[in-house]
This record gives sequence, structure tokens and C-alpha cells, in this order.
Amino acid sequence: MHRVRLPDGELVDSIGLGTWHLGESARRRAAEVAAVRRAFELGYRLIDTAEMYGEGGAERVIGQAFAEAVRAGDVRRDQVFVVSKVYPHNASREGVIAACERSLQRLGLDRIDMYLLHWRGSHPLAATVAGFKTLLEQGRIGCWGVSNFDVAPMKELWRVPGGRGCAINQVYYSLGQRGVEFDLLPWQREHRVPLMAYCPIDQGSLARSSALAPLARRLGATPAQIALAWLSARGDVIAIPKAVSQEHLRENLAAAKITLDAEALAELDRVFPPPRRKRALAIV
Repeated sequence: MHRVRLPDGELVDSIGLGTWHLGESARRRAAEVAAVRRAFELGYRLIDTAEMYGEGGAERVIGQAFAEAVRAGDVRRDQVFVVSKVYPHNASREGVIAACERSLQRLGLDRIDMYLLHWRGSHPLAATVAGFKTLLEQGRIGCWGVSNFDVAPMKELWRVPGGRGCAINQVYYSLGQRGVEFDLLPWQREHRVPLMAYCPIDQGSLARSSALAPLARRLGATPAQIALAWLSARGDVIAIPKAVSQEHLRENLAAAKITLDAEALAELDRVFPPPRRKRALAIV
């Protein structure tokens, strides 16, 4: 598994598990807990969630699955990197602290490894960063970052006292949504801020892509694996595809073992051309 280095030097896996839409139904709770348990058993060591997902339901699913996995000896706390996010309306200085405490309770943890502002809201960034700083000092989070920030808000963040402590920006990035390559990704690379890609398979559409099928067949892979391997090849990008079935969990994790040579990368550029102009940030 390729790993991405965060600004503080910590290395994290380039492919993790997304949990959007988990925790939304009590009827699916047992199956979702089992899926997350299975992910830990298979070797997933980075998991992304948010207080928004199922209004805390996804965090509860992860908390139960993780507690069960630890008791079973499948994983240790220090082996798993947990990411969660705060709602923008909770992102005042005191609101961030209170929201983090609620997330910690739902997750059953004493620390969230990475805590993100889910998207830019009405609270001043200086207040949000101050809340993050307090949580860092208290040991309740390991680092902090943002999500759904384009270049302009990233530059605004950089002007805020302490704003340069941002460890990551999580945005929609995939073969089908390459707009960030025009200016956001270069800016982040210049400032050494890795990117975390949500919807890396375009909410499943790339898994059914006829355009990816020829290359996938030649490499003995699936289209979804090609899409994930392409992101992993960026070097400083972490992909967090959502999966619940054992087949898809295995398939996504195995994508980290696929190497795309120059010819394959050039072919992907022909099929999914990089942007030639500024595009609005893709958001779902």
C-alpha cells in the first residue's frame, strides 16, 4: 500500500474507507457494522466519516464496529486513522469543541486523528481554527483540515492566524472530475497540503465505465480499480471509496497494488482529458 505523508510527517494509507450514507437506517445497522468489521479484517486502516452522515449514525456504526474489532484482536487503536468532520453551523470556536466531543462519544474514542471543517460556512475561519487549536492542545484531535475548499477559501485560510496548520483538503476528485488539477491541486502541492478524494469512482459510474474496460482487461483489473490506482499514482492523494460488500471492499483495497505505467497514464489522459480552464469545484 502506497502511503501519503501528512505535513506533520505521519504516513497514512492512500486508500481508505468512506462511510457516506451509513447510519441512516436502523434496519441496516447490523449489516453496516458487519461491513466495517470486515473492512478492518481485510486491512483497511483509514476510515472517513462525519457528524453529518446519518446525523451521527455513521459515527455510531464505526464506533461499534471498531470496539468489536479491538475486542476480537483484529486491530489496535494505534493502527487505525480516523477522520471525521464538523458541520459548518457548529464551527464557531466553542461549537467546534462541543461537536468534537459529541463525535468522540459516538465513535467511542478519546481522540479523532484528523478533524475537518466539512465545508465553508458563516462562522469566521479564525474562530474555527481557534477551536481546532484548542482541541489539539487538549489531545482530542491529532490534526485538522478542511473539506470542499477551492483555491480562494484556501488562500483565505492561509491568511488566518494558525491557518497554515491545515493538514489536508478533502474534495471531490476522480478521473471524471479532474477540475482540481487546473489550480487547486497545484496550489496544495506548492503549500505541501495533501488532497483527500471523495467519490473517487464517481459514485459508482466509473466502475461501469466502458472507456476504462479495455485498459482494465489488459491489466487484469476492474474499471473501479483502475480509477483508484490512477488516484494513488498521484503520490499525494488519498482516496476514500465507500463500499459495504466484501467483494467491493476487497476490490478497492487491492487497487493499491496496481501500477500504471506511462503508457497507461497517457491512455487515461486521452479518455479523461485534464482541465484546460478553471472549473467550479465539484460538490455532492
